[in-house]
Amino acid sequence: MSSFQALRIQYSSLLKQFLTSIKDFEVLTTIPPDHSAESETLYVLDSSFNPPTRAHLRIASTALLENPKPRPRLLLLLATQNADKPSKPASFEDRLVMMELFARDLRAHLESSPAFAGSGFTHSIETLPLIDIGVTKKPYFVDKAAAIEASGSYPVALEQVHLTGYDTLIRILDPKYYPPQHTLKPLEPFLSKHRLRVTMRPSDEWGGREEQLEYVAAIARGDRDGEGMHREWAERIQLVNGRAPTDRPVSSTRAREASKSAPQNLDWLVPEQVRRFVLSEHPYSGDSKV
Repeated sequence: MSSFQALRIQYSSLLKQFLTSIKDFEVLTTIPPDHSAESETLYVLDSSFNPPTRAHLRIASTALLENPKPRPRLLLLLATQNADKPSKPASFEDRLVMMELFARDLRAHLESSPAFAGSGFTHSIETLPLIDIGVTKKPYFVDKAAAIEASGSYPVALEQVHLTGYDTLIRILDPKYYPPQHTLKPLEPFLSKHRLRVTMRPSDEWGGREEQLEYVAAIARGDRDGEGMHREWAERIQLVNGRAPTDRPVSSTRAREASKSAPQNLDWLVPEQVRRFVLSEHPYSGDSKV
């Protein structure tokens, strides 16, 4: 049996147990399995991981290197119910396997990064961030955050920093995702103690960098008070630059397409262990487009 098959069997069993439990959130695995380290900050990368890409790698690594002390912790979070997307083409089991492989790739990337030695990390494998592989039954952002907080998996005082893209920020601040009243009141508990680290994505749809900065500046000025936003929320939202204009665009969609038509492109689209899994197990060999 290959190591990939063994991992799939492991995650299939863990996922089945979770789905039949009353839990809303659970950490299935920690890479490495070290539960003694204390952290003050939990970075949360909530994605479909379909598959994990080098864009995910950049978002997570830049956040972790920004705040190396005390030892940071990262949660890779997969929702088993997604508000906008069905669970295809890769199965949840395959995605969980790729999330673990991504965690290994990320730790290797951090250890080999020139920024690692100068970031404040002690140059030792023992001080690399712990990475949790977690699942939640909650489809909406604030409910996911609340489930993490209530799970008992982390200290109550642990600050969550959710790593998102600008498009996700717009959805988070959209009242339509907060039924039945469709107000932003459900965001108040989250933004009173947790934060958002938002990667800007200049595009025709979302506007340029200055427009995206202005969106948060308008919150700070009170221009959005009438929509239920609070001025102090702007202090909890950190906008950071994304890929350079000269960088090739990386996305899960491009990686899925490359796996079927241009596998050589996976070298720059996904991290190494994820690439090996995609080429070996062919999770995107079907015709589904998600």
